[in-house]
Amino acid sequence: MTSGYTVAIVGAACTAGTELVKILEERAFPVHKLVPLEPRQLIGCDVDFNDEQIPVQTLDRSSFKGIDFSFFVSSDDISREFVPIAVSHGSVVIDSSTVFRMDEDVPLIIPEINPHKIFQHKGIIANPGCLTTQMVLPLYPVHCKARIRRIVVSTYQAVSDRGEKAMNELTEQIRNLYSFQDVKPEVYPHQIAFNALPHVDRFCDNAYTDQEMNLINETKKILEDPTIRISATSVQIPVFYSHSQSVNIETARRISPEEVRGLLSETPGVEVEDDPQHNVYPLAIYATGRDECFVGRIRQDLSVNNGIAMWIVSDNIRKGTALNAVQIAERLITN
Repeated sequence: MTSGYTVAIVGAACTAGTELVKILEERAFPVHKLVPLEPRQLIGCDVDFNDEQIPVQTLDRSSFKGIDFSFFVSSDDISREFVPIAVSHGSVVIDSSTVFRMDEDVPLIIPEINPHKIFQHKGIIANPGCLTTQMVLPLYPVHCKARIRRIVVSTYQAVSDRGEKAMNELTEQIRNLYSFQDVKPEVYPHQIAFNALPHVDRFCDNAYTDQEMNLINETKKILEDPTIRISATSVQIPVFYSHSQSVNIETARRISPEEVRGLLSETPGVEVEDDPQHNVYPLAIYATGRDECFVGRIRQDLSVNNGIAMWIVSDNIRKGTALNAVQIAERLITN
């Protein structure tokens, strides 16, 4: 039995990288040596891991020699350039960018749903987008039971997805507005404080955004059903952590809200919070820092014959990115 693995984290100093390091420590992942990497030089920047201060190294083409696992939580451009290099050095890459998710040769994994596909990898395993993980995790058991035909989803997204600059921009705008100073948007095209922007990522020719199309395509790939009709609207709201989703599904076979609650109460990684008469439903402030995906407001969709509506909330950085990546690696070493 190995005494541990050499693990690299590309983007170790970013929001998701910091959370990933924390989860590796919390879950006692067998790390023999941690190699934190950043694409730019960060002099004096350290990562806290197992009571040790580990200096962040500058990413280059020789960074992956002797690395067993490489977690990528940086930009698409960095993954596009350096993931093949990591694989060429024999490292197994768990990549959180959008670059490889729709590649036919790259498994797109949510461990609670399709762990059997992990071992089909050829050096790269894709981590789904946090929106996809959060939505598909509770929809999967319903799909297995009643076959989902259509999904309409609106997402209400925390600014932490855009990193520290976005969180700083929200903080600064709130402060400036309360002190009657001007607000200058930089990360976002408009003021984000006390606002809702129906614009997350770049707009495509079909008037959907890249992120909305990613959610649509990734969902079909994970559920292995290209016939599901999906419409998505992504909205940026002034919340720091945890995405919320309003989800309406139409199924081939009728399924009651009671059946859905029963299914989800037995689904690993899902927590049902559904007692609206006593104001119990998922909230972003309570989902933050938690591993579970929270589901509530489960009810009949009155607009279709076989419809269910629900409200889903999950920590976008913790479960949506970091925890899912670590769970993939845990499956690899367990088997």
